[in-house]
Amino acid sequence: MEKDGFIESVVKWAQSHGFKEIKANIEGFDTPKSYERTQDNQVFTPDVTGTNMFNKHYLEVSLKNDKMMKDISKWKLLSELASMKGGKLYLMAPRGHVRYTRDVISQHNIPAEVVKIS
Repeated sequence: MEKDGFIESVVKWAQSHGFKEIKANIEGFDTPKSYERTQDNQVFTPDVTGTNMFNKHYLEVSLKNDKMMKDISKWKLLSELASMKGGKLYLMAPRGHVRYTRDVISQHNIPAEVVKIS
Protein backbone atom coordinates (compact mmCIF):
# COMPACT_ATOMS: atom_id res chain seq x y z
CA MET A 1 0.00 0.00 0.00
CA GLU A 2 1.17 3.48 -0.83
CA LYS A 3 1.06 6.25 1.72
CA ASP A 4 0.44 8.98 -0.85
CA GLY A 5 -3.08 7.76 -1.61
CA PHE A 6 -4.01 8.11 2.06
CA ILE A 7 -2.43 11.53 2.58
CA GLU A 8 -5.28 13.16 0.64
CA SER A 9 -7.76 11.51 3.04
CA VAL A 10 -5.75 12.85 5.98
CA VAL A 11 -5.85 16.38 4.51
CA LYS A 12 -9.63 16.15 4.09
CA TRP A 13 -9.97 14.89 7.68
CA ALA A 14 -7.83 17.78 8.95
CA GLN A 15 -9.88 20.35 7.00
CA SER A 16 -13.16 18.92 8.30
CA HIS A 17 -11.85 19.08 11.87
CA GLY A 18 -10.93 22.77 11.70
CA PHE A 19 -7.20 22.58 11.07
CA LYS A 20 -5.66 25.62 9.37
CA GLU A 21 -2.32 26.26 7.64
CA ILE A 22 -2.27 22.68 6.39
CA LYS A 23 0.95 21.48 4.77
CA ALA A 24 1.18 18.05 3.20
CA ASN A 25 3.93 15.93 1.70
CA ILE A 26 2.07 15.55 -1.63
CA GLU A 27 1.71 17.48 -4.87
CA GLY A 28 -0.38 20.65 -4.64
CA PHE A 29 0.50 21.55 -1.04
CA ASP A 30 3.40 23.26 0.67
CA THR A 31 5.80 20.63 2.02
CA PRO A 32 6.11 20.46 5.82
CA LYS A 33 9.47 21.28 7.40
CA SER A 34 11.87 18.30 7.51
CA TYR A 35 13.93 17.37 10.55
CA GLU A 36 17.35 15.71 10.41
CA ARG A 37 18.84 13.43 13.06
CA THR A 38 22.51 14.34 13.35
CA GLN A 39 23.82 10.96 14.54
CA ASP A 40 22.95 9.21 11.27
CA ASN A 41 21.79 12.09 9.01
CA GLN A 42 18.34 10.53 8.69
CA VAL A 43 15.71 13.03 7.49
CA PHE A 44 12.12 12.92 8.74
CA THR A 45 9.36 14.80 6.88
CA PRO A 46 5.86 14.76 8.39
CA ASP A 47 3.04 13.57 6.11
CA VAL A 48 0.72 16.43 7.12
CA THR A 49 0.94 19.35 9.56
CA GLY A 50 -1.68 21.84 10.60
CA THR A 51 -2.64 24.26 13.33
CA ASN A 52 -5.76 24.12 15.44
CA MET A 53 -6.42 26.52 18.32
CA PHE A 54 -2.94 28.07 17.67
CA ASN A 55 -1.20 24.75 18.36
CA LYS A 56 0.79 22.79 15.79
CA HIS A 57 -0.27 19.21 15.16
CA TYR A 58 1.37 16.43 13.16
CA LEU A 59 -0.68 13.87 11.22
CA GLU A 60 1.00 10.69 10.01
CA VAL A 61 -0.35 7.85 7.91
CA SER A 62 0.28 4.56 9.70
CA LEU A 63 0.63 1.39 7.62
CA LYS A 64 2.02 -2.03 8.53
CA ASN A 65 5.40 -2.32 6.85
CA ASP A 66 8.87 -3.76 7.18
CA LYS A 67 10.47 -0.37 7.99
CA MET A 68 8.69 -0.04 11.31
CA MET A 69 11.75 1.07 13.31
CA LYS A 70 12.14 4.13 11.08
CA ASP A 71 8.44 4.94 11.57
CA ILE A 72 8.76 4.54 15.34
CA SER A 73 11.73 6.94 15.44
CA LYS A 74 9.77 9.42 13.33
CA TRP A 75 6.65 9.13 15.52
CA LYS A 76 8.68 9.66 18.71
CA LEU A 77 10.27 12.78 17.22
CA LEU A 78 6.97 14.22 15.95
CA SER A 79 5.23 13.44 19.23
CA GLU A 80 7.92 15.30 21.14
CA LEU A 81 7.78 18.28 18.75
CA ALA A 82 3.98 18.38 18.98
CA SER A 83 4.00 18.38 22.77
CA MET A 84 6.58 21.19 22.82
CA LYS A 85 4.26 23.26 20.60
CA GLY A 86 1.11 22.44 22.58
CA GLY A 87 -0.13 20.10 19.86
CA LYS A 88 -0.66 16.42 19.29
CA LEU A 89 0.48 13.59 17.04
CA TYR A 90 -2.35 11.94 15.14
CA LEU A 91 -1.65 8.56 13.57
CA MET A 92 -4.12 8.07 10.76
CA ALA A 93 -4.64 4.37 10.15
CA PRO A 94 -6.69 2.84 7.32
CA ARG A 95 -8.88 -0.17 7.92
CA GLY A 96 -6.79 -3.19 8.86
CA HIS A 97 -3.97 -1.10 10.34
CA VAL A 98 -5.69 0.45 13.39
CA ARG A 99 -5.06 -2.32 15.92
CA TYR A 100 -1.48 -2.76 14.73
CA THR A 101 -0.87 0.98 15.16
CA ARG A 102 -2.38 0.98 18.65
CA ASP A 103 -0.22 -1.99 19.63
CA VAL A 104 2.96 -0.30 18.36
CA ILE A 105 2.37 3.01 20.17
CA SER A 106 1.45 1.16 23.35
CA GLN A 107 4.52 -1.07 23.15
CA HIS A 108 6.86 1.87 22.49
CA ASN A 109 5.10 4.33 24.80
CA ILE A 110 4.43 6.96 22.12
CA PRO A 111 1.81 9.57 23.07
CA ALA A 112 -0.42 9.75 20.01
CA GLU A 113 -4.06 9.56 19.02
CA VAL A 114 -4.97 6.84 16.52
CA VAL A 115 -7.71 7.83 14.05
CA LYS A 116 -9.31 5.41 11.60
CA ILE A 117 -9.49 6.71 8.01
CA SER A 118 -10.85 5.19 4.83
